[in-house]
Amino acid sequence: MDIAALRIYLLVAETASFTRAAERLGLTRARVSAVVQQLEAELGTRLLQRTTRSVRVTPDGELLAERAQALVAEADELQALFQHQPAALRGRLRVDMPGQLSSQLLIPRLPGFLAAHPQIEIELSSTDRRVDLVHEGFDCVVRIGPLRESGLVARPLGQLPQINVASPAYLKAFGTPRTLADLAAHRLVRYSPTLGGAATGWEYVAQGGEPKEVPMAAVLTVNNTLAYEMACVAGLGLIQAPELGLRALIEAGQLVQVLPDHRPAPLPVTLLYAHRRQVARRVQAFMDWVAGVMGEVLLTAQ
Repeated sequence: MDIAALRIYLLVAETASFTRAAERLGLTRARVSAVVQQLEAELGTRLLQRTTRSVRVTPDGELLAERAQALVAEADELQALFQHQPAALRGRLRVDMPGQLSSQLLIPRLPGFLAAHPQIEIELSSTDRRVDLVHEGFDCVVRIGPLRESGLVARPLGQLPQINVASPAYLKAFGTPRTLADLAAHRLVRYSPTLGGAATGWEYVAQGGEPKEVPMAAVLTVNNTLAYEMACVAGLGLIQAPELGLRALIEAGQLVQVLPDHRPAPLPVTLLYAHRRQVARRVQAFMDWVAGVMGEVLLTAQ
């Protein structure tokens, strides 16, 4: 199968447009359309549904895109093996990671990575939703918390410390908790990726390292990290969250740390990528860079 044709098809599928794909490739729209039609004829199936207003990938087209991405990456690696000088890293990287890690830790350092690899283009997704790495075409993702995915390669990066905070206005209204027993007179803001899930209480690590939980009332549950923090700033309750995301709010006096001896367990941080015989060099280079940046703030996993 023609790798060049697969590259053209992947770009059409990604952009959902023959015109945009042609512009990026420096080809005519007619040429791009002809290549895709020839590919459909060879495979005996329709890969794209075309209307006057849109281009959508068919189920067979999605299957081809998933396999074609691996084939194109392997072709790039094979070509690099026979070059006398190491080839410059090039191509597109599609990455997903939590918003706070990207905005506060990685993006400020990203100019250095891109300066070293100017032919790499990065598509960065930052969302509280857990994306499907394989079906949504991501090269790698960073996960915070316990893993649920199977069939992926997991590279542990470390652990993210968590703290407990409240706003000055909340503490003025309800008092500052000094012991776990004091929590009976307080309330939480809850964070849950899926609203309607089981209620959680105050989490802490007991002596001996055993995780424990104290039942607590809540007046608000949110599924977004920013909303979680802003609800705490607004005085709606106590929250427990990674210290990294709260540091600026504490320094600005908008939040205050409480019960420092009863903090929740650190959260594991993991890089995930699809299991392939050979990971593309650009993906490997980016993951190594991410691991180095994360190592500056994460605790070493026990």
